[in-house]
Amino acid sequence: MTRTIKIGGACGFWGDSSLGTEQLLNVPGIQYITYDYLAELTLAIMAGMRMKNPEHGYALDFVELMKKALPVAKARGIRIIANAGGLNPLACAGALKQALSDAGCEVTIGVVSGDDASTTLAQLRRDGAELRDQHTGQAAPPFFLTANAYLGAFPISAALKAGADIVITGRVVDSAMVLGALVHEFNWTPQDLDQLAQGSLAGHMVECGAQATGGLFTDWEQVPDWANIGYPVVDVQADGSFELSKPDNTGGLVNVAVATEQMLYEIHDPARYALPDVVCDFTSVHMTQTAENRVRIAGAKGIAPSELYKVCATYPEGFRCIGLLSVSGFDAAAKARRTGEAILERTRAMFKRQGLADYTRAHIEVLGTETDLGPHSKTPAGHEAVLRVAVTHMDKKALSIFSREVAPAGTSYAPGTSGNFGMGRPNVVPLVKLFSTFVPKHLQVPKVSVGDVVLDYQEPDHPVNSVAGIQAHAVSPTFKSVDIPAELKGKPLIMIAHGRSGDKGNTSNVGLVARKPAWYELLKYVARPDRVQAYLAHWVGGPIHLYECPQVQAINLVIEGALDGGGMASMRNDPLGKAMAQVVLTMPIQ
Repeated sequence: MTRTIKIGGACGFWGDSSLGTEQLLNVPGIQYITYDYLAELTLAIMAGMRMKNPEHGYALDFVELMKKALPVAKARGIRIIANAGGLNPLACAGALKQALSDAGCEVTIGVVSGDDASTTLAQLRRDGAELRDQHTGQAAPPFFLTANAYLGAFPISAALKAGADIVITGRVVDSAMVLGALVHEFNWTPQDLDQLAQGSLAGHMVECGAQATGGLFTDWEQVPDWANIGYPVVDVQADGSFELSKPDNTGGLVNVAVATEQMLYEIHDPARYALPDVVCDFTSVHMTQTAENRVRIAGAKGIAPSELYKVCATYPEGFRCIGLLSVSGFDAAAKARRTGEAILERTRAMFKRQGLADYTRAHIEVLGTETDLGPHSKTPAGHEAVLRVAVTHMDKKALSIFSREVAPAGTSYAPGTSGNFGMGRPNVVPLVKLFSTFVPKHLQVPKVSVGDVVLDYQEPDHPVNSVAGIQAHAVSPTFKSVDIPAELKGKPLIMIAHGRSGDKGNTSNVGLVARKPAWYELLKYVARPDRVQAYLAHWVGGPIHLYECPQVQAINLVIEGALDGGGMASMRNDPLGKAMAQVVLTMPIQ
């Protein structure tokens, strides 16, 4: 029989359900369970934790979860890989070791660190290097709160080889946890580029937890039993091909459309998805439904990576505060907007009297009125609305004034103002922004320890491609003029496509999948960049690029300047672009 490695993805973000762990521990034959805790700005939240307590800076709840799960996992021969270490993987490992010792359980803990790039960036500055943000081109700020390089899979493999029952990492690329297990099990080398690409795709499929098993699926009504949705499992063969499934007797849905949506999630050019160990070409990937809730995925190709690590850094820039109020009754939306305007007018006058500057940014949204659709909204104002006012300022004192002046709307302004959802005064928090750049790999050295032993780890020699060589293969799509069937004219794009969207900084990507192979050319033509840009003019400030995945009849729209700064810098209710695909899918077919 062909040997396969069975791996489950139990966590898609810090805050995901513990259900995945419960399910996957009971999957027959499972060998690894992985946990992805780190989104782009999660480390900024962890930085705040570490500032208050130097022993923190990691996912604290992970320790409690593993205190219960690890004894079961070890007894069943299941190994755990998690990036829950965040900014402080050694402290996370220490806390876990103590918790397990108190519970009478001994396990061998491996730690991958060395991702902290603060020293590397400081050295580059001293050497006169010009640090620029990869998305905006802006110069680096004076100092960073955090700076972490996205490490690869081979340090994880080394920890497993040295006998770790659990490997805790800092910042590694999300898919590296699955790839690290596969490198270890199949003895893949850095030269096995196609296998590394396929293994990375397997990791990419499970890194977001239930998104691969029906979560966020466009046709959500087809997905049964959300409450018990199954978490993803991949059975991977030595050539990297794999089958995606979920535990038996769980909810959710695994089919080709779900899998294709997830493949395109938060990547840019699918022909050049750059990771530290390999640049993946997913344009030749093909998917086959092999059984109910089971899809075979193969065909990814690998290209040599660059000599650079991506670094995700964060820096402070003043403070922000968000106030929420519910407003009901006649003309609810108009009353809500006028309330927001009054709050801003009143507080600006207070600032002026106290010698404070104006807001650096102020943004009013009235939720429930299709603000995301802008001029395309067709829904008349309803009887209920939620006012959301987001503001930023360089002085915390000013935002403390704003925070106090939200609640008085309950008696001063619109009839039907019914409360702020029991939240009390809105919190004033530091405004943290993202800065993404690159550093030479030879300046950023991964570190691996297992138990009390620090391994003499050296990153293996990788084949190297220049950044220019990686980017030079991008192909401009061709658009064929097509006849639109009469029954589809004027209908929304969702009639012919599925869609899913996400973020990278201030860029959103929208993956669109044709519902029928025959509609692929129609989808490309209707969703070409000039049309989408015109449709999203109320939201999007930058250009739009279209990339093709013809084997799965899908396109990926990469939309720059789409998220009002993205992450914590964005003033919008949807800073991560989760609703962007839903908006694009309303675009008429014409």
